[in-house]
Amino acid sequence: MSNYHIKHLEEYYQVYRKSIREPENFWEEVAEEHFVWRKKWDHVLSWDFTKPEVKWFEGAKLNITENCIDRHLATRGDKTAILFEPNNPDEPSEHITYSELYKRVNQFANVLKAQGIQKGDRVCIYVPMIPELAISLLACARIGAIHSVVFAGFSSTALATRINDSDCKMVITADGSYRGAKSIDLKGIVDEALDQCPGVKRVLVTKRTNSEVTMKEGRDLWLQPLLDAASTDCKAEIMDAEDPLFILYTSGSTGLPKGMVHTTAGYMVYTAYTFKNVFQYRENDVYWCTADIGWITGHSYIVYGPLANGATTVMFEGVPSYPDFGRFWEIVEKHKVTQFYTAPTAIRALAKQGVELVEKYNLSSLKVLGSVGEPINEEAWHWYNDVVGKNKSPIVDSWWQTETGGIMITPIPYVTPTKPTYATLPFIGIQPVLMDEHGSELKGNQVEGRLCIKFPWPSIARTIWGNHERYRETYFSAYENKYFTGDGALRDEVGYYRITGRVDDVIIVSGHNLGTAPIEDAINEHPAVAESAIVGFPHDIKGSALYGYVTLKDTGESRDQNNLRKEINQLISDKIGPIAKLDKIQFTQGLPKTRSGKIMRRILRKIASKDTSNLGDTSTLLNPEVVQDIMDNAL
Repeated sequence: MSNYHIKHLEEYYQVYRKSIREPENFWEEVAEEHFVWRKKWDHVLSWDFTKPEVKWFEGAKLNITENCIDRHLATRGDKTAILFEPNNPDEPSEHITYSELYKRVNQFANVLKAQGIQKGDRVCIYVPMIPELAISLLACARIGAIHSVVFAGFSSTALATRINDSDCKMVITADGSYRGAKSIDLKGIVDEALDQCPGVKRVLVTKRTNSEVTMKEGRDLWLQPLLDAASTDCKAEIMDAEDPLFILYTSGSTGLPKGMVHTTAGYMVYTAYTFKNVFQYRENDVYWCTADIGWITGHSYIVYGPLANGATTVMFEGVPSYPDFGRFWEIVEKHKVTQFYTAPTAIRALAKQGVELVEKYNLSSLKVLGSVGEPINEEAWHWYNDVVGKNKSPIVDSWWQTETGGIMITPIPYVTPTKPTYATLPFIGIQPVLMDEHGSELKGNQVEGRLCIKFPWPSIARTIWGNHERYRETYFSAYENKYFTGDGALRDEVGYYRITGRVDDVIIVSGHNLGTAPIEDAINEHPAVAESAIVGFPHDIKGSALYGYVTLKDTGESRDQNNLRKEINQLISDKIGPIAKLDKIQFTQGLPKTRSGKIMRRILRKIASKDTSNLGDTSTLLNPEVVQDIMDNAL
């Protein structure tokens, strides 16, 4: 059925129309033809956004690992499933075939069972980007345990909060991890976290750095000897379509992180279907997503989506800057990567280094470039397109969220004509609407409003673990019968969508609603600017005024900062209008970022408003040291 792999624009519109007119028939066909089920569903969809409650493929029985591994064994047993590229380029890569993955997942699953883990138990996984991370997810899924991956860069406090919130019985970790030139004592962080986690009965430790660690008697066990003794056969637990597959925490704009719950069947169908189309994956392609499995991007587009399609997926342990900024391109050349999916933050950091490090390597294997995590600014888009893609590899600027489980608005490469800074068209089955502040839908094109989705898709998160009311309040209370994304967006004259940033990043200046993303885009076009972030601060006359934090490119020459400020404001004035000019521009060494590369504007807002009494936990930031520097030099 061609519905599963869209090849031209006319077909996109045909399939899209069908998916909107007959969503149940559409998803039923996709589910029936491309996955293995132990029992078919009783009905495809029941939903009520007022509760909110969504169920897909209700009554169906399956195991996601049979779809990601077992069913490929007959035809792809010797094909590489996971291609592990270590942090140190001198260490050999590891090719794990589907047959080998099957054995390793089964052994791990048997170890979990032997340690008392049962269907429905929560297992926290705090492991660096090594094969054991992907294998531990699949092992949990094999036996019906619910995995909760915590990015292995989070602090012990952040780890403890997440373990306790979902009441995990076990933690899987490593002795340590490598990150560029550094190594990190993961086991020490776990030990510190577990002082506050009485529920954890068992810790399994894999060796990566061979560093000295303390093993607590009766709680901690080395993983390898257990795996060596375990059988390579493990019957997959038969799961219900709506059984939880995993919990993944996303930071709340206020208070505790939210444990988003994704269930089994709908998540599998949607991530597999989006992967196939958004990356135009073909049988012998080598696909690489540079994210960490600690984020939703890694769950959906390193593990589940690729493996459900029998793909070869690259797992990279390191960072783009080690041993130098050519590392990404060296890996692309080495493994002849065909699809490359990364974040605008990484693209901007690489663009700052110039083109020589890219041109050193042969990138002719690349067919598709992807961007994820935040809207990509125009300058970075062009650099990515021209320098990396050589104007022949389309860029898929994908918009989605932890809560959505899979990609929602995106070009389809070689199908959708792209437009810099635009996520373009909704993916198959996705029904976006723009709402005004009075709760009315904005019809037609050339409108800007709040982005909502008015109909459920298979991989929507079903709840927040242990707090359904918070789920309702956060996502379904702002607009009646709609999922509110928290993002603003505009729809252009042809119906393309551009994400304008979080709605809480919309600043009202003198009665005008200003999205921060377009202003930052304008600033970033200045040749001296590497990156910028805009926040509002209280102003006697305007209500709010704009404060810009700007990081300059390191060109080794000193520049007149007052002139720079004038030039930046002139650019904004030219691009957006004088109303968007900044009252204050502070030049910074860097901007505070989360590990997934999002700029922490909450902190910047507090500094701009001179309210620094409580900045919250900054220890989980990628670069906590810049916060003090910004405070010391605040205007």
